[in-house]
Amino acid sequence: MADLRGERLQVMLSPEELTVIDDFRFKHRMPTRAAAVRELLKLGLTVLAKDGDGMKSSDYGVFSRGPDGHQSDPDSAA
Repeated sequence: MADLRGERLQVMLSPEELTVIDDFRFKHRMPTRAAAVRELLKLGLTVLAKDGDGMKSSDYGVFSRGPDGHQSDPDSAA
């Protein structure tokens, strides 16, 4: 059966988020960014998602957000 994908999803990412996706892609030898994103979505959907509880779209991201926007390493002390 053909693998048909009829919907296009546009997602805006910070440079740091794109780097994380590219690193995942190359580490797992995936052919495209789209394949890596689909795999990450599949992995993410297998875990329990938390309730949005009124959060804004900008509250969701790969990294913790600080007063200056995305931080490249949320565990590092600046």
